Formats: sequence, structure tokens, C-alpha cells
Amino acid sequence: MYSVTRSFGLNGLSGFAVAVEADISGGLPAFSIVGLPDSAVRESADRVRAAIKNLGFKFPDRRITINLAPADVRKTGPVYDLPLLLAVLTASGQLEDVPADAAFLGELALDGTLRPVSGVLPMALAAAENGIHALYVPAENAAEAAEACADSMAVYPAHTAREVVDALRGISPLAPAAVVPFDPADAWAQVPDFADVMGQSLARRAMVIAAAGGHNVLLIGAPGTGKSMLAKRLPGILPPLTREEAVETTKIYSIAGQLPQGRGLISARPFRSPHHSASAAALAGGGAQFRPGECSLANCGVLFLDELPEFSRESLEVLRQPLEDGQITVSRAAGSATYPSRFQLVAAMNPCKCGYYGHPTRQCTCSPSAVRQYRSRVSGPLLDRIDLCVEMDPIAFDELHAVVPSESSADLRKQVLAARAIQAKRYAAPGFEGVLCNAQLTAGQVRRVCRMTPPPSGCCAPPTTLWAFPPAPMTASFGWPARWPIWQANSCWMRTVCWKPCSTGHRKKWKYKSFFVFASQIRLPRKGEGFV
Repeated sequence: MYSVTRSFGLNGLSGFAVAVEADISGGLPAFSIVGLPDSAVRESADRVRAAIKNLGFKFPDRRITINLAPADVRKTGPVYDLPLLLAVLTASGQLEDVPADAAFLGELALDGTLRPVSGVLPMALAAAENGIHALYVPAENAAEAAEACADSMAVYPAHTAREVVDALRGISPLAPAAVVPFDPADAWAQVPDFADVMGQSLARRAMVIAAAGGHNVLLIGAPGTGKSMLAKRLPGILPPLTREEAVETTKIYSIAGQLPQGRGLISARPFRSPHHSASAAALAGGGAQFRPGECSLANCGVLFLDELPEFSRESLEVLRQPLEDGQITVSRAAGSATYPSRFQLVAAMNPCKCGYYGHPTRQCTCSPSAVRQYRSRVSGPLLDRIDLCVEMDPIAFDELHAVVPSESSADLRKQVLAARAIQAKRYAAPGFEGVLCNAQLTAGQVRRVCRMTPPPSGCCAPPTTLWAFPPAPMTASFGWPARWPIWQANSCWMRTVCWKPCSTGHRKKWKYKSFFVFASQIRLPRKGEGFV
């Protein structure tokens, strides 16, 4: 006999319909599964056989052929266990034909218990688009599946396959799952408060600006200056997730298998902090099943990279495309998958290997070449994608024991929400589709809303000697802008002709003089002098 049961699979971030066809014919007993199944799908034959016997049904001792259509798309995971069992029972005559508008998802235990599977939300969204009116899932996955389309599709949670069979027979109907209310305001209570950070008014202001405009931040300072504290508190001042952002983020976590059981939509903005030993595949994603990486798991949230120069060069260069495009495509020989990766990058690093270069009280033990080598681990193209670079000085003892409390996250959040409201009004005009904050503007949109005024001339022109960040050559030497006078920085960055023969046979080449040779010629700003 022949039967067909509807189910769904995953292809990247979207689901697709799968028809589970079963045919029982004469011949020697066999159980074969075709349709490009992976190892987990092929092993489902043993789980289905044991579950049918332990549930009290009779397993047919004949030739069973299972086809997973479409046959040209690879099927992965144990999500097809429940539809396989129902297809075998229907083909053997132990169960009537299942409704055509019903679909089934779930992994089977040997005793017939249903276990949760990953990727239920994108598959439930695909089921609603394909006209499914009844979706049977494990009880742990019912909350996320109910968020797909509660108006047009009912989600029925089940603990065992016996409950599904009895519901199809009409013996004991299942109650549909209720939709979990979406309230993103509760997520702010889970994030540490900015009131815990003492001092660092400049860095706190930079974090508010970053949150208001969606900008990337690089925090530079000695150990103990509060770089990690500030980064972990950034999600507490970001605007709440919209429902569209929550659905997109929940789909990624559902595919990765990191969504808590019994949880509906994610209400808090993600905060991901991978270790500096993470590989390029861990950040970008990949594997045989195209799992999302840290770039995608931080979508609509914050990706914090502590000890930035300690990451491998290959891992850091992976971030360049998602920072620029807001998405990342994982390509392998078996196919490709595109995941969204619109995140705020917050990076932290020490000024040198020992961490105390420029410290007011502790002496740096690194040589000039060691400092340059440490800072050159972060490439220029990656630094070009970071909007704000903040140098954090050690906190004085008086600031740690200040009586005046610091601003809380609630106070800073009001400033961020006010700035986002202004941006929302500005970008509601035609030509700004998809733009939510300043960091998402394209080059043409920037020229449209940020017209530069001509430089001043005459008596209003700036003086020749200014305390400001040095030009690009000095940036290439240091690894990031440092506080030096412009004209003195230029005088220290000189090109001289080297006539020493090299391996290529060419005598004339450029040689750069290190700024450390001219350290005595550079005057640092005195206390209270400040920068213009």
C-alpha cells in the first residue's frame, strides 16, 4: 500500500515542504529510505521500528520503501521520525489517511516519546505559507511554532507519538498551543546597569553615541579600566526589539539549537562574546549543515570581541563582509546559505602586549617594535569599519569612591530612544527604505542628509599647529590614531633613501624612520591643556 505524510525541512534560514511517501510491497523484509537522506535520517529507520513495537502497533514484516520528496534536496536531522512513523502505520492499514492540510515534526525516542528538534520556527513559517492548518510538534517546540501564524494555523503540542495517533483517530483531541505574549521591555532587567561603572565619562558618552547611531566601537585601555563592563552593559541602553527583528533572531537561534525550550520569541537583544581562540568557521558559520556562526547569532544585538589582537588574523578578516553588508553567505561544496548579521561590534584591546603602554603609574615592559607588532595584528580594513575609537585612562581612587552616583542605564536609554525617534522621523522620507539608524546609511544617503560646509578661511582658519589626531601615515605606524601634534607627527614620519643592497638586486627603496627616534622632539600636552 501507498501513503504520504507532509513534513518540512531546513535550507539555510528558510523551510521547505517535504512529502514523506511510504510504500509497503511484497518481498524480503527491508526498510530503505531514499531522497538524499543524511546519517541521522537513515538511522531513523531503527528508531521508527522500535517505537512502533513499543507503542503496541505491529511492524510490517515486508519490504518498506520511504521516499523524501523533493529527492534532489538533502534532508538532514531527526525531524522526520514522526512523519515516518505515521506514514508506515498508514501504509500498513493501522491508521487512516492523515489530513492533507496537516504536517508533522519531531524526533522519536525508542519508546515513542517525542523529543524537541531545532529549526521549528522557520519550518512553521513555511508550513503556514504552504496552506497547512494543523501542525503537530513536540511539546517543547510548541511555543516557538505558535509564533509563526496563530491566525491561520493551529499548533498541537504532543509528548508521545501515541497522543498524535489518538488525536488523528479522534479518540483524544489535542489542545492547540497558546501564543506567548511578546514583551521586549522585560529584557532590560536582565542586563547589568551602567550605574555600576564609576568614572569613564568619555567612554560612557561614546557608548551612548554608539547605541543611538548603531555604530561600532573600539575600546583601548590598560587592564582594569572597565572595557568589558561597558561592553556588557551596552544592550541595556539599546532600543527594544521590534517583532520583525525578534522573529528573525529567533529563527537563527532555533536553527542553531540554542533556543531555550518552551520559549517563544526572543525578547532581549543578543550579546555574544566568543573567546579569542574562536576559529573563522566559528565566527562565520558553516559545517555540513550550514550552522550560523557568532556573526549571525549576534544579529540585532552586540558582538563583543575582548582582547581583539589575540584573535587570529583569519578570524578577524571574516568580519569585514558582515560589517559592510549586514549578511554573510556560507558556501560549501554541498551548497550555500545566507544568514543576516546586522550587529554592533564592540572590541576591546590593550595598548600593548603587557597592557601598560602609556600608563601613568606602571611602566611598560614592551619594546617599541613589540608595541608596533602587537598593534599591527588588527588590519586597517577592519579598523576602517569601526566608527568610534575610545582611549580609556585608569580611574583615580577619588572617582572610585565618589559620592555622586553615575547615570543609570534607564537615564542613558532615554537619550538613546530620543535620538532614535529623531532618526526614525528623518528616515521616514522616500529613499531611506530599510534604514533604521545612522550606521545603516549608504554613501549617497550620507551625502543627502549630511552636507559638508566649506572649510573656514581668513581669520577663522585653524592655526598651523593643532593638538589633534595624526594623519594616516602615523595611523599606519601606530595601528590607530594617537595623540600627537600634526606637524610634529609628520616630521617624525619621514622617508629616506636606503642604498643597502637587498635580495632582489634593487638598491633604491624607501625606509621609514621610527617615531621613537624623535621622542625627545615631541611635546605631550600638559595636564589641563586638553585637545582642540
